[in-house]
Amino acid sequence: MSVCRLLRCCGFSNFSPLWPLLARSELHSSNRFSFFLRGISSSSRLSAALKFTDKHEWIRVEDNGIGTVGISNFAQEALGDVVYCGLPEVGTQLSQQDEFGALESVKAASELFSPLTGEVVEVNALLADKPGLVNKSCYKDGWLMKMTIAKPSELDSLMDEAAYERYIRSIED
Repeated sequence: MSVCRLLRCCGFSNFSPLWPLLARSELHSSNRFSFFLRGISSSSRLSAALKFTDKHEWIRVEDNGIGTVGISNFAQEALGDVVYCGLPEVGTQLSQQDEFGALESVKAASELFSPLTGEVVEVNALLADKPGLVNKSCYKDGWLMKMTIAKPSELDSLMDEAAYERYIRSIED
């Protein structure tokens, strides 16, 4: 039984503190980490403005002050084939690190946490019928929600691409 399935059976739905175990048991052995690095590096045009959380969410702030939120390639690889996306309602007020939804996959389930404080202004309606977009295009078509940014200073607490890559390497070692 895989580590993810075992944890899910035991009632663990937030794997954020367990990423190092998952990385060693499932990602390291199949060399998926190098795929992650290639994936994020090859999408540098898309990820140039991305900021990442330690729980593997990302946010891209648009010129209009709206942030688009999704999960990283590392997270979608660890989850496996996403089969359900539970997203918040438009108008939901979130504080930084508030839970805003969940993703379920064939391997695991994991909560989603807001990278910043703000209000949900849009959710990706395509994910209701095509949750696999999270796997196919996590930085483009598989985004989760868009939100206002009430406290721009919170962006300073997030990692840029280089810091996030170092973070991933540190949890894999």
